[in-house]
Amino acid sequence: MLSKSQVKYIQSLGHKKFRDEEAVFIAEGPKIVKELITEIPALIKNIYAVKDWIQDNQNSINKTEYTVIEEADLERISQLTAPNKVLAVVNKISGNDIDTKGKITLALDTIQDPGNMGTIIRTADWFSIDNIICSDDTVDAYNPKVVQASMGSLSRVNVHYVNITEALLHIDLPVFGAMLDGENIYKTQFGTEGLIVMGNEGNGLRPGVEQLINKAVTIPRLGKAESLNVGIATALFCAEISRNKLGSQ
Repeated sequence: MLSKSQVKYIQSLGHKKFRDEEAVFIAEGPKIVKELITEIPALIKNIYAVKDWIQDNQNSINKTEYTVIEEADLERISQLTAPNKVLAVVNKISGNDIDTKGKITLALDTIQDPGNMGTIIRTADWFSIDNIICSDDTVDAYNPKVVQASMGSLSRVNVHYVNITEALLHIDLPVFGAMLDGENIYKTQFGTEGLIVMGNEGNGLRPGVEQLINKAVTIPRLGKAESLNVGIATALFCAEISRNKLGSQ
């Protein structure tokens, strides 16, 4: 049984302030935790899991500290509506220097929804995009809902938080912006390196960021929807960039 102090500590990690202070985050569910054990085992601080999960995964966690808990304890510490067998407390991934040369990098301006953020991280992983540059006011990549939506991809994609206008000013690469009045994405040549800037769910790119775009790019609208979800729009950009790349090989 977990002590009150343990429960309070783990519950506190649902808040960015405490995640930042402790430099840790929480991940939940068999698939995500197993992915993190495979990719970044040295960063896992502790695993809290029900007995049958521990028994089923004994070989993979033999060097990781773990605590066997009851379902009732899992419910107390979980951030999920329906807790699922295991929760891990993980040390934050140390960010590498932003390496943009010779590759495509995503840049996010004020993305707010955790589900969108997690989807974008997972999409970047699928299309082998190593780095995501985020404005300081973009949702925290270690928010439990983002971690959940990223499905383990957070261990393979470097997420950087910066003053995005300053970053765009100093990165000497083509800057493409997702906008409503740009060039048709299916006629755009993205090349092999550059930044793809995606804007806020409701307001798009901020004026200061928009001014730094070299080429505005649009996903043509054939129907009547007012806009596309930013996670879906990012996936379409990544798919088109991948098609360009594969077609040139």
